[in-house]
Amino acid sequence: MKVSIFSIFFLFFSLSAGAQKLEYASLIIPDSLKLNANAVVRLREVSINIPSQNEMFINTKVVTTVLNELGLKSLDLSEYHDKNRRITKIEAVAYDVFGKELKSYKRKDFKDVSVADGVSIFNDNRALYLEYTPTSYPFTIVFESQVETSNTAFIQPWVPIENYLESVEKTVFSIAFKPELALKRKEANFSNRYAIEVKETPISVSYSAKNLIAKKREELSPSFTKIFPLVFFSLEKFSLENVVGKATNWKEFGKWYYESLLADTEEIPEATQLKIKQLIGTEKRPVEIAKIVYKFVQEKTRYVSIQVGISGWKPMLAKEVDKLGYGDCKALTNYTRSLLKVVGVPSYFTLVYADADNKEDINDEIVSVQGNHAILTLPTENGLVWLECTSQVQPFGFQGDFTDDRNVLLIKPEGGEIVKTQTFTETDNVRTIRGNYTITAEGNFVGKVKMISKGLQYDSYFNRERSSRENQIKAYKEEFSNINNLTVKKITHHNNSQDIEFIEDLELEAEAYAQNSNGKLLFVLNAFDQNSFVPNKSRVREFSFQITTGYTDESEIEVNLPEGFIIEAKPNGVKLDNEFGSYTIEFLQLENKKVLCKRKLIIKKGFYDKSKYENYRKFRETVAKSDNSKIVIAKI
Repeated sequence: MKVSIFSIFFLFFSLSAGAQKLEYASLIIPDSLKLNANAVVRLREVSINIPSQNEMFINTKVVTTVLNELGLKSLDLSEYHDKNRRITKIEAVAYDVFGKELKSYKRKDFKDVSVADGVSIFNDNRALYLEYTPTSYPFTIVFESQVETSNTAFIQPWVPIENYLESVEKTVFSIAFKPELALKRKEANFSNRYAIEVKETPISVSYSAKNLIAKKREELSPSFTKIFPLVFFSLEKFSLENVVGKATNWKEFGKWYYESLLADTEEIPEATQLKIKQLIGTEKRPVEIAKIVYKFVQEKTRYVSIQVGISGWKPMLAKEVDKLGYGDCKALTNYTRSLLKVVGVPSYFTLVYADADNKEDINDEIVSVQGNHAILTLPTENGLVWLECTSQVQPFGFQGDFTDDRNVLLIKPEGGEIVKTQTFTETDNVRTIRGNYTITAEGNFVGKVKMISKGLQYDSYFNRERSSRENQIKAYKEEFSNINNLTVKKITHHNNSQDIEFIEDLELEAEAYAQNSNGKLLFVLNAFDQNSFVPNKSRVREFSFQITTGYTDESEIEVNLPEGFIIEAKPNGVKLDNEFGSYTIEFLQLENKKVLCKRKLIIKKGFYDKSKYENYRKFRETVAKSDNSKIVIAKI
């Protein structure tokens, strides 16, 4: 700790001037905790007491010193509440750099706001939230709350490091519980890197850590849950919205979930039953029947967020969805399941952590209520088919990157089962480009291109057909940003949802694509398929890195040269093959003033050691450089 004598003298002098608390002064924070930090958590203390199956008391105290404006992200001055979760105390006190009190806040100063996010299956209804606007930095806020809840199905995990660029001086997490409830816990990512102290007795457990240095976010880093310490908790005997449960394994949990939350929601009105049967007619194949039902649901319903009482977990009644024509993810999934049950096709309500950027698994090692979204699983002769019931446009059986490649929980009448959703590989996620363009003697560009996207590449592009013309043109100008002065003359889309294939046909023009210098034209041959992504350099990398999605890009582009010009300089081809994928590009001179640019890039998904990061970065650097290879043509 490097604190000047003057600073210490000034600090103690100021303490005599009024109501100060030395422990909250920013000046005494060790320099090591300020390094790379926008905020320092001086203390995060959570104490949980579970005296019975339907009682839990949570006391929280968090002391945070915010060093600069970016550190405001580390402030969480809120608590959730609903009819079964009551806030009995909430307050905050702000202090200046010397630990002098600036202002105290009581419950009346907190805003009562809705926190429905439109996606989550498990979400409290409202929150008390303090909006604090600082006048200077650094400052410190002490936040304290006490909460009572009858829901013991959820116990918050211990997360000692919650944010990048945030140091933690001390964190303590303790749980006292009734032994008959059988507390379970699962530790993840523990290592010698973090000095964690664990204390336990037959009726309690606690975790603590000190002086956790702020970490910088590294490019391509895996999610928090894969690299930082975590402890998950659950009870074998629990209560959810006054419905008691007991589960020692996933089969028992799934059976409880079905019987307690799903079984009494399945009734479908007779008129709708008759209509569905009429639509199906003589069709006997289960998958084809499911397609008819899925289309019916897409046309009849729309997605809305439902956040009232038990609707956080229990779906709306299927007959209510049928009547109203809307529901949240649970309601629409359960409605589709109930319709399929009417016509004798089994399907399973499925819990999943949905996120396109972070593929999070249901943790199969600790039985508990998990997930933030619901989808439907259809068993078929050829394996499981996954249905996203909240979308009015998603093709039948196409999962997309929102829920692909992760462990999910099937809720069956006979019990729960952990399975993995579809994994898309680099051979599934394919984009094929076929194009041609002509360069005029003035350096202008006139061309056509056809792009076919499959797999998760389909998921990235098929929504373009529903965009406005203005937004479509904007998207293509961003995609082909390497073509200056681009004009999109014609757009034709074909969405083949049966084969999960999206086709884009474009006609393009651009002035001065080629640079003209003394009668010579210089331009990039690969006009339609450039990939400029290069990871940032990392002098000393700390964590492993992850390529979350593999894919293949393949193209053939025919270039027509202007009359009266000859090739003066043409780039050489490149061929690379390594554990991250492969890359080939070649420039073939054809007859009649033509050059063919052939390219193929394959990127493989994977989890890689930090020692390989620079090799991957150099691989992508070579790809970006080669994609930008230029040709020089000159007048004869």
